[in-house]
Amino acid sequence: MSGRNKAGESRTKPAAGLATLLLCGTVLAGVPATAFAQTAAGEGQQEAEQEPAPAPEPVDNTIRTISVVGAERLEAQTILSYIRLRVGQEYTSAGADAALKDLGATELFSNFSIRNDGGNVVIEVTENPVINRIILEGNRRLKNDKILPEIKLAPRQIFTRSKVRADVARIIELYKRQGRFAATVEPQMVMLPQNRVDIVFEITEGPKSKVRQINIIGNEEFSDGELRGAMVTKQARWHRFFSSNTSYDPDRLAFDQQQLRAFYLENGYADFRVVSAVAELTPDKEDFIITYVVEEGERYKFGDVTVESQLRDFDSDRLQSGLPMQTGDWYNAKQIEDTVEQITELAGTFGYAFADVQPRFDRSREDLTMNVNFVIREAPRVYVERVDVNGNTLTQDKVVRREFRIAEGDAFNSLQVARTTARINSLGYFQENFEVNQAEGSQPDRIVLEANVQEQPTGELQLSAGYSSLERFILAASVRQRNFRGRGQTVGLSVNWSRFSRSASISFQEPYLFNRNISAGVDIYRREFNSFNFRSRDRNRTFEQSTTGFQLRAGVPLTEYMSFIGSYTLNIDDISLDENVYFSDFDGDGIRTCEPLFAGRFLCDAIGKRTSSIIGGNIVFSTLDSRLRPTRGENVSLSTEVAGLGGSVKYVRIRGQASKYWPVGAGFIFSLSAEGGAINSLEDSNRPGFDDVILTDRFQLGEPRFRGFDIRGVGPRVIRQPYVTDAEGNVVPLTERNQVVDDALGGRAYYLGRAELEIPLGTGARELGLRPSIFMDVGALFAVTRPILQDNPNGIQQRDADGNLLYLEVVTDDNGNPSTVFSTNPIAADGVTANAPSIIQGSRFREVFLGDSISPRVSVGIGVNWNSPFGPFRIDFARVLRSQPGDDTKRFTFNVGTQF
Repeated sequence: MSGRNKAGESRTKPAAGLATLLLCGTVLAGVPATAFAQTAAGEGQQEAEQEPAPAPEPVDNTIRTISVVGAERLEAQTILSYIRLRVGQEYTSAGADAALKDLGATELFSNFSIRNDGGNVVIEVTENPVINRIILEGNRRLKNDKILPEIKLAPRQIFTRSKVRADVARIIELYKRQGRFAATVEPQMVMLPQNRVDIVFEITEGPKSKVRQINIIGNEEFSDGELRGAMVTKQARWHRFFSSNTSYDPDRLAFDQQQLRAFYLENGYADFRVVSAVAELTPDKEDFIITYVVEEGERYKFGDVTVESQLRDFDSDRLQSGLPMQTGDWYNAKQIEDTVEQITELAGTFGYAFADVQPRFDRSREDLTMNVNFVIREAPRVYVERVDVNGNTLTQDKVVRREFRIAEGDAFNSLQVARTTARINSLGYFQENFEVNQAEGSQPDRIVLEANVQEQPTGELQLSAGYSSLERFILAASVRQRNFRGRGQTVGLSVNWSRFSRSASISFQEPYLFNRNISAGVDIYRREFNSFNFRSRDRNRTFEQSTTGFQLRAGVPLTEYMSFIGSYTLNIDDISLDENVYFSDFDGDGIRTCEPLFAGRFLCDAIGKRTSSIIGGNIVFSTLDSRLRPTRGENVSLSTEVAGLGGSVKYVRIRGQASKYWPVGAGFIFSLSAEGGAINSLEDSNRPGFDDVILTDRFQLGEPRFRGFDIRGVGPRVIRQPYVTDAEGNVVPLTERNQVVDDALGGRAYYLGRAELEIPLGTGARELGLRPSIFMDVGALFAVTRPILQDNPNGIQQRDADGNLLYLEVVTDDNGNPSTVFSTNPIAADGVTANAPSIIQGSRFREVFLGDSISPRVSVGIGVNWNSPFGPFRIDFARVLRSQPGDDTKRFTFNVGTQF
């Protein structure tokens, strides 16, 4: 950018004359002014004597016209408004210089000049180009949507170099926040027709600057490792590849100083201070070395700890006796903060919303003690003047107000306010970490509660495809609105399809029926399920079950944390088997029946159509801080279902569940959960080997609920072991699990317990939705009537000492379908078949009943939840520590695209 002022030919000559005059002034400095005047006068007299000087002609520098040359987009009058030269003024060098500065300050011109042609002032300008596009190149770590909002330049704006420089600085600052201090940005300008340009920012991101080393100088009582553990910033090591805390952040450096001070104050070092904290960037700009210089000081103990209350409802002596710290304990600043918070909350429960609790310290450096006096200053009892709900555009006010546990006119209670916050957060309609704000009312004893909400989308449309180790390929589609019409209602429609199951359902939930604290809901569904067993390593479909039904629900609160939910369910079940595989040949009456030898007694008893009319009741107690991802609180439920009010199925089923969550510091979440159930038939068939609770109503246990075991891998089962002839000619049964047929029977009772610790990761991993955990599962499934195969037509039935059926031969027809069942006598000890009929065609096997044991199965392992872009993903590695004969174990499991 340049500027010129032309008077006549150019302004350069006057400028040079001015410089010469200044130079003369500098050279003659120190010469008396009178001497200089006399010398000049003497010379003038000599010249006058020689020739008289002509009289100077007057010069007219008045500005007659001002014109603008070169403007394309800007009007001439607009440009003239930027300068202070006006027609009729005297044109001077100073005025021209000021005009040039004014034009430069606009940043609208790449080149400009001023010249004076005998009073006609001409301003020549070259306008800066218009920005056509902003282009980013080379940015892989930071996408355009992160950088472009920080850039002030925009299309259709006037290009200026100062704005480009500012945007370059902003982009580099963004990369510094990401820990990339070696990032560089090179702006380029691409000229286009019509005085337009494309601005290209060529970005070289460079490597992420890690914290190579954290040095601590001056620590004597605690090791470097202990102090580094208290910091948020961590040294870059291979096992921290998921952590973002290994990058350098100046804000984090300041926070770590506070963390160091808090660590020492918790351990009694009240005089501790950080002398200096220096971060040095290595020459290659890839790593930082951070050095802390600290002074630990002396360690203090608590002296006298007292409470001074100015509130009439608080007894100082009783409060003092309940304090967690005692005289002689090591001083702990964290205990002081926690005690202040607890006393403040206690005051809030008595209606003192603005109670002021101040700890006063008296430090004795002689005996190294710290006296603490908690002063509870007098404050008026406060009442709720008003409840305001702000920010809700879709959600109706009543949806938020009905969650308040405290009403206008009530005495303030901090516990009720905290409960209100938890209930509104549990709705899931508003921003995370919502809090009810407290503001002073119109009078000192009045308070205003404000619910300043920020609505978030509550509609969900999910179209997903996934793969499960349980069901192979899975397709699912669902639509759900959790805040339908802003009334807090939930409506949903879902369809699921996989190799072994298909379902469709529609649901509706009203949390406040007729504006009363009564919830109501209805589900209508159709489910089709293909069960299977394992024949060798292949899945083999057994029975098909279809269920059509509906459920009505209604719930009422019993207390603030307890509610009762009643339900009525009507199911129509149809269970069938492939007649070509599991049925006998037509009898004399042309009827085919289920053959227990092919399908098993338990499966033959389950086939047919049934109607279940079920009445249920469920009592739920919950103090969880979140229903979706709890971090603290507990949940207990007990449910009972009775089938028999009409229908063809009669039973009573009881289930119980309990879980508790604890935050254990540093982001770790520990949880314990237990559940169990039992079902008992209300009918008694008195048939040997027949269980009155049919297969489809029994409990099943295994993957994914019991990790470490395959689907239905725990509990009673029948295993068919075929006989083969070994290398020595002996007839022996196969026992390898991948060579037998395995049918799970289910059980009439079960229990399952779990202990789990969720492990926190760095910010980057949390943004990816990764949540690893370690776990231990304990459980069992048991109590089923031992199945007995029906005697075959020949009346020959051979069993071993344990009652297991031996040496059955299945005869097949020419098409490979089973047709007739024969029994043979057992193999004698010498391996010779005693009195055995000839083998026509088929295979021999024995059935073994296993797994009906109350003994606990135990597994441990590690798992990872991942909210991936293509759906929730769960992977588990488990090792079974304790199992029972017959259990199917599985070390590795995963699920994609289904909820877990």
